[in-house]
Amino acid sequence: MLKLYTDTDTDFCPSLAAEYGYKLISMPYSIEAKTTYPYVDFETFDAHAFYDRLRGGVLPTTSAISKEQYMNYFIKDFIEGNEILYVHFSRAMTNTFDAMDQAIAELKEKYPKARFEEIDTKGITTISYAIVREVGDLVKAGKSLDEVLDWAKTEVDKFAMYFFADDLKFFRRSGRVSGLAATMGTLIGVRPLIHMSQEGKMVSVGTAKGRNNAMLYLLNKVGELGDDIDSHRICIGHTDAPEIARQLGAMITEKYGHQNIVYVDVNPTAGSHCGPNGVGVCFHAIHR
Repeated sequence: MLKLYTDTDTDFCPSLAAEYGYKLISMPYSIEAKTTYPYVDFETFDAHAFYDRLRGGVLPTTSAISKEQYMNYFIKDFIEGNEILYVHFSRAMTNTFDAMDQAIAELKEKYPKARFEEIDTKGITTISYAIVREVGDLVKAGKSLDEVLDWAKTEVDKFAMYFFADDLKFFRRSGRVSGLAATMGTLIGVRPLIHMSQEGKMVSVGTAKGRNNAMLYLLNKVGELGDDIDSHRICIGHTDAPEIARQLGAMITEKYGHQNIVYVDVNPTAGSHCGPNGVGVCFHAIHR
C-alpha cells in the first residue's frame, strides 16, 4: 500500500494533508530558546500573530530534526512493508536530510520488504506546496508510485517560484539566499527579488524600487515563463500580506485570464527566514 508523507515546510496543514492522505512531518522553529513544532504544539497556525512577533523584532531560528524523530515517523509503514513516498522541501537548503538518510538506511536494513522513495521539490514553502498537491492529485487519480516518480523527473523543474521580501534582515542572518548583497535590506523602498533555482536554492535575481514594481516583476514572469498555466494552480504565498497577495492575484487574472489561484500562508519555519510582508507566486513554467 502506498503511504504519502510531506512536511510542514511545504505549507501543508493537517486538514489539507488529510484530504490527500499525507502524513505530516513537523519542522521546528525556535523563539527565545523555546522550540515549537508546527501542528504538534499548536493545532492552527495563526499567521498574523506569528508575523506580528517578527515585526516586533523577534528573530526566530530553525533547526533540523534527529534521526530518531525520522524513525518514529516512518517505522510503522516500514514494519507493515508499505510503499512510502516522501515529497519534501529542498535538500539543498538543509542538513536535516542527512539524519533522515541515516534513519532510512537503518529501517531498510531491519525491514527490507518496505519501499522508500522521495521527491525533492527543490524548493520550500509555496513551490513545494504546489508540487505536493500535484502529486496528491496524481495519487487520487490512481497513478502508481512508479508513475508518480516518472512524472516528477521532468515536472518538478517545471514549477517556477518568484517572490519579493520586505526586510532582508531575516535572510541576511540565515545566509539562505545566494548573490544577495548584505546591505540591500537597508535601502529604503528596495524590494529584493528572489527565485528558486533548479538546484533547489534561493537565488537573488535583482531588485525592484517599491512594492508595485516588485509585483509587476512577478506578474511579467508568469507571462514570460508560464506554460499551460490554465491546467495548473497558480499559488500565491505570503507572509501575513493577504491584501497584497490578492492584489497580485487580481492582476494575474486581469492580464492572463487565469482563475484557479490558491492563496497560501507561508509556514512559520520558512517564514522565520523570509520575514513578514513578503509575497511570491508559483506557476507551471517552461523552466524555473
